[in-house]
Amino acid sequence: MESLAWMSEERDGKVLCKACYQRCLVKDGEYGKCGVRVNREGKLFLTVYGSVASYNTDPIEKKPLYHFLPGTYTFSVGTVGCNFSCLFCQNWEISQYPQTHRYKTFGENMSPEDIVRLAKVYKTPSISYTYNEPVIFFEFAFDTMKLAHAEGIRNVFVTSGYETEEVIDASLPYLSAMNIDLKSFSDKFYREVCGARLKPVLKTIEYAYKKGVWIEITTLVIPGLNDTSEEIRDIARFIRSISENIPWHISRFFPAYKMTNLSPTPLSSLIGAYEIAKEEGLNYVYLGNYPSEDLESTYCPSCAYKVIERKGFLGEQVKVHLSDGKCPKCGKVIDGIWSLF
Repeated sequence: MESLAWMSEERDGKVLCKACYQRCLVKDGEYGKCGVRVNREGKLFLTVYGSVASYNTDPIEKKPLYHFLPGTYTFSVGTVGCNFSCLFCQNWEISQYPQTHRYKTFGENMSPEDIVRLAKVYKTPSISYTYNEPVIFFEFAFDTMKLAHAEGIRNVFVTSGYETEEVIDASLPYLSAMNIDLKSFSDKFYREVCGARLKPVLKTIEYAYKKGVWIEITTLVIPGLNDTSEEIRDIARFIRSISENIPWHISRFFPAYKMTNLSPTPLSSLIGAYEIAKEEGLNYVYLGNYPSEDLESTYCPSCAYKVIERKGFLGEQVKVHLSDGKCPKCGKVIDGIWSLF
């Protein structure tokens, strides 16, 4: 499918892609970094429109989103390809497939109508664009989001945060929530480990929050690479500079892809990061890939009452004790999206 008109711009026989901050300038017959956008005679085409590599119903907590319709399931879809090249990617078989298979793709034929129909069949109140990076198949996601919104189904991006302002603006009012990976606070880490840059991710977080999209942030703590107290504190302070009420998921690393030589994150590092985040004034901090009811549950920032109980490896066993989005003990509003439209 040809890209949306505003998403590309012809420049001296090349096409500038405006979907993400890689901003690839693509020659005729060449592909962008994502591996699924190609210049065909001066027009930018998406090769994975209607081709779903993976889909499933997941607990919303898996995304992870803890302050967005807790205890519900979401219909998850993704394609092949990615605009990042993270050495620790857990879904590298699909995210890097086009780049390692001469830009071939695979997937089940599914239209936007099919996806919305399945979400209704499975009675999921949301659709999550996930498994790989949603911005690289934005035209497909965009058409699906519009249909879902009309049916009262919310839309979620699970993303590395490289969406341009144009994409975020076009997504409104259809996009309800984003879980954004803030992989490090080091541009060197982003360049050497992810094939990207730090500044655009920070910009996306700030812009999407300003535009009213519900934001939660995830950081995978990798031993020896992004786990110093200084870096954790820098991330916490950045989040706090936007809002102390943005949930931060601090997640445990397990060896994957090209980082199988590393060890899993020590639990002491995770707990230390959690304590730093609380010291810096963040109200909602969670540990991921580490089952701990105390560190997965949500507490009222005012009176410390446990307003949402979570158990399980994903925090997917949920008991919500909110009263109209407020703490039942002291009445403080707990930030989040707790109901449909």
